[in-house]
Order: sequence, then C-alpha cells, then structure tokens
Amino acid sequence: MTKYTILCTKCNAQLSYEGNNEQPVKCDICQTEQQILHPLENVEELHCYPINAPYVYISVIKDLDTLQRTYRVLEPYLTKKEHDVLLFIRNELISRFSVRLDELDENPNTFLVNQFQQVLHEFRISLDDLLEKKLLYYLSRFFLGYDKIDPLMRDPHIEDISCDGAKVSIFIHHRDFGSLESNVVFESEDQLTQFVVKLAQKCGKHISVSNPMLDATMPDGSRIQMTLSGEVTTKGSTFTIRRFRSDPITPVDLIEYHTLSPEILSYLWLAVEHGFNALISGGTASGKTSVLNAICLFIPREAKIVSIEETREINLPHPNWIPGITRSGFGEVLNDRLVGEIDLFDLMKAALRQRPEYILVGEIRGKEAYVLFQAMATGHTTYSTVHADSMKALIHRLEGKPINVPRNMLQSLDIVMLQSMVKTKGKTVRRCKEIVELITVDVETQEFLTNSVFKWDPATDEFRFTGKSFILEKIRELKDLSTEQMRDEVKQRKVILEWMHKYMIRDFQQVGQIVSSYADNPQDMLGKASASPKQSLLEKASDIRNAITDEVEIKSLYDVESMMKKTMVTSGQKKRSFFMRFNKKEK
Repeated sequence: MTKYTILCTKCNAQLSYEGNNEQPVKCDICQTEQQILHPLENVEELHCYPINAPYVYISVIKDLDTLQRTYRVLEPYLTKKEHDVLLFIRNELISRFSVRLDELDENPNTFLVNQFQQVLHEFRISLDDLLEKKLLYYLSRFFLGYDKIDPLMRDPHIEDISCDGAKVSIFIHHRDFGSLESNVVFESEDQLTQFVVKLAQKCGKHISVSNPMLDATMPDGSRIQMTLSGEVTTKGSTFTIRRFRSDPITPVDLIEYHTLSPEILSYLWLAVEHGFNALISGGTASGKTSVLNAICLFIPREAKIVSIEETREINLPHPNWIPGITRSGFGEVLNDRLVGEIDLFDLMKAALRQRPEYILVGEIRGKEAYVLFQAMATGHTTYSTVHADSMKALIHRLEGKPINVPRNMLQSLDIVMLQSMVKTKGKTVRRCKEIVELITVDVETQEFLTNSVFKWDPATDEFRFTGKSFILEKIRELKDLSTEQMRDEVKQRKVILEWMHKYMIRDFQQVGQIVSSYADNPQDMLGKASASPKQSLLEKASDIRNAITDEVEIKSLYDVESMMKKTMVTSGQKKRSFFMRFNKKEK
C-alpha cells in the first residue's frame, strides 16, 4: 500500500496521498487539483512532523519491498518561472549587501524583508501573497540559515549530518530511526564547494586548496569537519556536522532517556558535591560529553570552575566559571607547532594558576592528561571524558603513549563511568554500562583493586546496585552520619530528581537552582518536591501546550494571517511582518 504525505504545490498544505500514481489529489484548503510530481511506489510513512510550519515538514518513509527507510524534507514547491524569479531577486540582494546579515546591528529578518519589498517595487515585480511568502522562506534560508541543509539543522531529532560528496544523498542520524538516507543532494561539485566555503565563513574560519581540511564550531555550537574539493577526499568536498542541542542536557534528560537511573544520579550528586574525581569513558557517540555536562550541574554554585575544550560544548549556570577553548596557530612553524597555537596542554597549565576548585576537560587524549592527573593529586577536583570502552582498555590508554600517566598517579582517580551506545528493543540507545570505583593499587601485583557500584542489565534494561560503595562510605565518615542516615540522604536526592523528572523541570538554569536550593535547605526543597508543583510551573506547561497546538493548527500558508493575529505584538511595539513574527515564535 502506497501512503505518504505531500505538500500542496500552491498553498503548501499537508495532503495525504494514498492510492495509485494516476490518481490526482485535491487540496481541501485552496481546492487546487494536482497530479503527484514524483510518485513513490509501495511505500509506507512511518512519521511526519513539522520543522518550520507551515513551510517545512519531515516525512520518514519505508520502502515495503527493500525495507529501506528514507528521510524526506518537504518544502514549498516552485515552478521553473518562480524559481527564475527567486534567483533574480537573490542575485540582486547579494549585489546590495556589503556585510553578512548576521553582522548587522538591526534585526536581520526586518532588513531582509524590507530589501525584498524594495526589489519588488523597483523592478515592478507583481507577486501574490502566497508566492511572496514562499520566496521569503527560500531567501531567509539562503541568507540567514544554512541553505539546503537548513531543515536538517532545524530538526531537533537529528544528531549527525554527513555529506560524502556531490550527487550523493546526505545521510543523517535520527534519534528515533537511526541512520537514514535523505532526499537532500548537492547537484554539482561547484555547488557543494561553494557551500563548504560559505559554511567555513559562517564559523569565522577559512578553508582553501592550500588548507583543505577544517575543524570548526558552528554558530549554534555544533561541531563540523570539512574538506575542500578533491585534495584529500576523492569524491570531492565533504562535511560532517555533529549536532548539539541548543539547550544543554540535564540529569532530568538522562532519566528520561534511561541513560542513567535516579539512584545512580543521586550517587553522582553526592560524589560531585564532595569533590571526588571522575572520568567518563566510552566509544564515539556514546553520550560522554552529555553526561559530563549533566553531572556538572551538581557542582556547588559558589565553586570556581575552569573548563577546557577544543570546541565549546559544556554549558553551566555557575557564575564563577571560566570556559577556555583551544586556538589554532598561524604563520610559521616553531618547535613543531604553529606560532600562536594554544592547545589543551597550554590551557591545563594556565588553569592550575587560576586556583580552580573544579577542572573540566572536554576530552583527554595527549600530554594534557598528565597535567590533569597532577591536578587530581594536588587536590583539584577534575572531570573529563576519554575514548575507551572498558576498564582494561582505559588503563592501557592512560598508561600508554601519548598520555603516559604512571600507575601510582592513577590512584588519584575515584570513579570511572563506562558509557556505551547499544541496541535494545530495536532502538539505538545510550546506556551507562557500569560505574566503577578505583580503590587502590595492590602493592605486590601492581593491579588495580576496583569496586563495581552499579551495573546495567541488558536483558531487563535496568540498573542494579551491587550493594557496596566505598565513595558513599567515605562521605558517610566525612559527614559523621550513620549508615541509615546515609541511605536516607541518597533517597532524599532521589526524590528530588524523580520530582523534577515527573514535572519535566529540565532547564539547566532551573536544575542548577534546585540543586543549590537543596544544598542550602534540604528539608524545604523536599517539602516542595512532596507537595503539588507550583502554579507557575503548571501555567508554563500550559503555555507550551498551547504553543504546540498553535503550530499544529497551521496547515497551510493561508493560515498565516490567523497566526499573525494570535501573535500580535503588544501596544507600544512596532508592528512587524509575518515572517519575523513567526520566526520569533519558533525561537
């Protein structure tokens, strides 16, 4: 059975196509009867959702013959004549702009709309309202967004975007469906090369034939790796984007994704609060950095923190926090490095001079790890990530080249979290396989004595406490608590975490405030968690639901005017066009 979503070629309304290829479809909104432009055979739609309604929708379909799943981007349709008009207006606007729109002092959306209207007036181009909105969408995508991949960058379900060359479909990694081939393609090498150069400029970097490889951070915080032309990749220009959420992962998200349990997070809350060192270890894309960012919200609010990263990923609400990132060099090579280069090792040495209580390193892979373990030995609490999928592999990696940390220094490490990307119930998920405490090194055998505190059971997809924790025992002695009081302390923090999860209090600022409030007055915070949620929280949830409802109700470009009335600005503010008003609501 062939069944999937299409968009009306006139008003962009969602239409459900079901049946044979000869059957025309009539739009219920604009009454336009149309033939399917590119019919698909024997497919089933798995999911369809809006990304930038009423312009962009995403449809995931499955071929019932090959079982291949495809990620389809549905955008407004333009005829050949309309596309020529778009190109003319776009080229005319390019000739008028002397700076990038995102560098303007005024609102770039306002500026773009005004310039668009001016071009229409000067060249006496007459367009109907629907076509104006379509053209404005494509112009905004080109000047303010990411052009062809803008829908992919807007989709919160996408984790990775991979372009392997021209005339090759872009592949994405979807949170729910895994790796999917998309219908987004760069038609020529020239088009792709121009796009890669444009991406580099958006990142504030330069890529050329003399330097054809570039690692950079995009304006939204995502990582990108690019290659230019066929200098180092035989298929031509390529890029791979590692997407990051605009709002940081919090402990509430880890509970929701079942990456960690509330009990494990209670344990980590106590460990972080009392300054025990930890490494988060795992393979690529196993959730190491997300877990690091989440557990760092347990750091006391008044503590001084220094973070060290190659690309900025950590985001904290703490006021006394210095985020440091590396810098590439320039000019000539001196002592095996470019002049002006600042790497992780330089930042680590500088961090120790800043007298931080907590040092966070995005990932250790070289000589900076030696300084990190020296910091542990001198009393600084440190957290970092490392690529290793088991305790044995981790010890070998830390002791071997190029890290070369002696075994006696490894005793400063208290906790190792082993992260993994696994398949369970047909879905790819991230799980903390094990939490291991490093106790000491055996004097005779020189082997590590460890204690496994929590283990993940793949059969039941549950986390199990092994019954013994040396870290909790140290905290109990430090706070002079009885065993029963220590158990109650863990349970209380678990109650707070479950309460936040129940009412989805997941904003990192709010989570940080609740953690700080609990440190100041535990009983008061427990009382709030035990009682019903505050009215403000319920009102906020209601506002979110209403916003979602408003978005879903927008079925076509004809609904734009009603949307404008719903989002009318308050008196005293300047009335603005639909285009900017809708973008403001989306943000």
